[in-house]
Amino acid sequence: MIEVIKDKKDWNEQLALVEHFDFYHTYDYHHLSKTDDESPVLVKYTDNGTSLMIPLLIRSIENSDYKDATSVYGYAGVLALNIDEAFEKENFHKELNTFFKTEKIISVFSRLHPYFEEEEGFLEGLGSITTLGKVVYVDLSEPIDIQRQKYSRRLKTYVNKANKSCTVIKGNIEDHLETFIELYHENMKRVNADENYFFSNDYYKRILSSSDLNSELLLCKHNETEEIIAAAIFIKTGNIVQYHLSGLSENYMDLNPIKLIIDKERIKSTEEGYEFFNLGGGRGSEEDSLFKFKSSFSKSVKEFKIWKHIVSEDIYKTLSEKHLKAGIETNFFPAYRAKQTV
Repeated sequence: MIEVIKDKKDWNEQLALVEHFDFYHTYDYHHLSKTDDESPVLVKYTDNGTSLMIPLLIRSIENSDYKDATSVYGYAGVLALNIDEAFEKENFHKELNTFFKTEKIISVFSRLHPYFEEEEGFLEGLGSITTLGKVVYVDLSEPIDIQRQKYSRRLKTYVNKANKSCTVIKGNIEDHLETFIELYHENMKRVNADENYFFSNDYYKRILSSSDLNSELLLCKHNETEEIIAAAIFIKTGNIVQYHLSGLSENYMDLNPIKLIIDKERIKSTEEGYEFFNLGGGRGSEEDSLFKFKSSFSKSVKEFKIWKHIVSEDIYKTLSEKHLKAGIETNFFPAYRAKQTV
């Protein structure tokens, strides 16, 4: 049986039943992440005592009667509850496809969660699963000093230097939200980030104020000037700490204040009993300078995978062919949403 959950109370009640979930799965995160043409849903499949849940953003396809589905920015995938020996994956796939076709959903895309590895097994055989790259994490179950021993030699030097010149403090919305936004946007412009990484001011405010999200804003203050020179948002759920967004002032890049903030959050989260501190991967999942920055903290990695499923091949092909006539890149999924190349 397929059930579509849209109500916040019902959504939260379902998540509460699951042993492990992340803030990416929550109602609030879906609603603050969605665009005007996207509708968040939690699709729940039930078979006897077994339940599988997939959070999705449903959107209309321009100039057609059809829709498609995607996941929020971050890691979503499938949540499982009470998987028993009687569970039949084929029935799950069949009912899910029936739901998609009834709703005229042509294709589905989801970023899988690197720390919930069992979800790949539920989707295998339905569409395709591709490994895009790696994400770096610090194993917080290890002693704090052992974690630090795994830092690169250069990182230890940077953190020690920053620690002498700066102080990391906890921020709040009233006093520090505007500063965070300025630093974050400055950083995104400096690295020529895609427009998708520039969120509305309301987005940052809701991230820090939502009752669904255990978020934390840490700031790095320069001791001599007392200027806030860097800031980062971390979000904690279950046994995972996510390094979500950060920014720093170009004038203080030589002090590496973000590295000091991450180091302080690592220590704090370990003392609070969390198990994984996820730093994420590189831009576009590449092992680039951003990935190298993160891997200087740890060599522990998880694979980041995506799920792509074409529900109706003929309709997908027709929509894509019309779109691709304009000379659009073809490696984008879904192809009919690929951007015009210049």
